[in-house]
Amino acid sequence: MGSDSSARPGSDVVGESGREIYGATRPGAAVPCSRESPLTSEERREVVELVAAAHETRTPIELPERLRTRNWDSIMQTVLDLDARRGKSPAGWKIGAASEAIRRAEGLPSPAPGRLYSDGIFTSPAVLPSGLFVNYRNNECEFAFRIGEDLPPRAVPYTEQEVSAAVESLLLAIEIGDSVFVDWYGASAYLGSSLDNGGGAALVLSAPIADWRGKDLAGSRMDLYLNGTWVKSGYGRAAMGDPLTSLTWLVNWLSERGLTLAAGEVVSTGTCTGHCFAASGDRVEVDFHGWGAVEVHYL
Repeated sequence: MGSDSSARPGSDVVGESGREIYGATRPGAAVPCSRESPLTSEERREVVELVAAAHETRTPIELPERLRTRNWDSIMQTVLDLDARRGKSPAGWKIGAASEAIRRAEGLPSPAPGRLYSDGIFTSPAVLPSGLFVNYRNNECEFAFRIGEDLPPRAVPYTEQEVSAAVESLLLAIEIGDSVFVDWYGASAYLGSSLDNGGGAALVLSAPIADWRGKDLAGSRMDLYLNGTWVKSGYGRAAMGDPLTSLTWLVNWLSERGLTLAAGEVVSTGTCTGHCFAASGDRVEVDFHGWGAVEVHYL
C-alpha cells in the first residue's frame, strides 16, 4: 500500500520545498545515469509494466539500472505508452517542469507532459484519501485552462491567439505530484518523475473563471500555506513566461505526435511555486491574489 509520509524522517522539517520527505537526494543533487541511448521497444514495455503495476498495487519501486536512460525521446514515448497501458479515463494533460527552476532541480531538458485522469480531478475545497498516493503529495500552484473546442493535429504550429480562442475558462489549481519511485530527486538521474506520467497524480480546481482574457496572468501572484503557515510565493510567469505560452506549447507538442487536445479537457500549465511536499493530515491553501483560493486537506 502507499507509504505514510508523515512517519518519514524529515517530516517535521518544513523548508522551501515543504516537508523534507522527498527522499534521500536533495533537489539538483542526483548523479545522472550514464546511458544516453534510447530504450528498445522491449525495454519500454518492461518499464511500462513495472510502473503500471506499481500504481495498481500502490507499491514504491526502484527502476532497475539496466532500464535507466536519459534519452528524452524514449522518456516521452514511455509516457504515451504508459497512458495506453493504464487505460484510464482521460481528463486532460498537465505540464511538468514548465518552470526553469524545476528543470534545473530535476535535470530536465524540456517541460514534461503527463496525463490527467478523471478519477484524479477534484473541486476545492477537497479532502483526499491517503490511498490515492503511492509516495508523495507534492503540491504545485498553477493556472489551468478548460478547452472549449478541439485542437486537432496539423502541419502548422498553433499560435497563442488561436489557442486562447479555443479556451472555455480559466481555473485555479493545486496540481499534486506523486511517483512510484522511492526517491523523487534521486530518480532524476534517469528522469524518473517525467517517466512516470510527468509526476502527475491529482488536480484540485477552483470554479471556472470566464472573464480572464486581457488580464495579467504572468504577473499574478500566488501564496502557498501549509497548515496556515506561509511557505512560499510565486507568479504566473514561472510557467514558461506566461500560462498561455505553456498551454500553446502543450497543444503543439500533442499536434507533433498526431494527438488532439479535445474540447472539455483540462490543461494545468505548470507550477509557479516550485515544489511543496505535504504529509497525511496536512492542509494546503493557495491564495491566488485577485482571483480566488484553492484548498486541499490530506487524510
